[in-house]
Amino acid sequence: MNIYLEMFWEFFKTGLFAIGGGLATLPFLYAISEKTGWYTSADVSNMIAISESTPGPLGVNMATYVGYTSLGIVGCLLAPLSLVLPSVIVIILVAKVLDKFKESQLVGDVFYCLRPASTAMIASAGISVALLALFHTDRWDGLSSLPQVLNGKSILLALLIFLATKKWDLHPIFYIVFAAVVGIIFQF
Repeated sequence: MNIYLEMFWEFFKTGLFAIGGGLATLPFLYAISEKTGWYTSADVSNMIAISESTPGPLGVNMATYVGYTSLGIVGCLLAPLSLVLPSVIVIILVAKVLDKFKESQLVGDVFYCLRPASTAMIASAGISVALLALFHTDRWDGLSSLPQVLNGKSILLALLIFLATKKWDLHPIFYIVFAAVVGIIFQF
């Protein structure tokens, strides 16, 4: 399959089924990584960090990152456009149909059932990111290997930032810059 068509199709499917926002795209990004080899699972952590630190929707930023690193400028445009295309199509269709059925119990039930699905996808993505950031899962060889599995520096930094957010009501950019500086100084 042509790599451009493959990228379009993979991100189109992601945009169609990743209901719940940017973090809901993470399970799809892991699947794309395994299927295509365009990036590694570890690269997803970098994508999240960069995407969270830049303006714009998380999923679109990550698609742009993957597109650019895989296919350059063309991929940088193709991946995010194919990611948002299903939403545009669905919004147009829903806008035309919803007025007729907005009082329907069935429509309300469908939207109600989408909530737990979105929550599960976001929770799955959050757990995946936490595992990548806080543990060296590749070192797991039973309970005796637990000390080698724990990423002490990352766990300490996460705990420190968590406690700081509870004590001080600072802007999130402060914590992002702080984490970046700590990462540079202590070579994470």
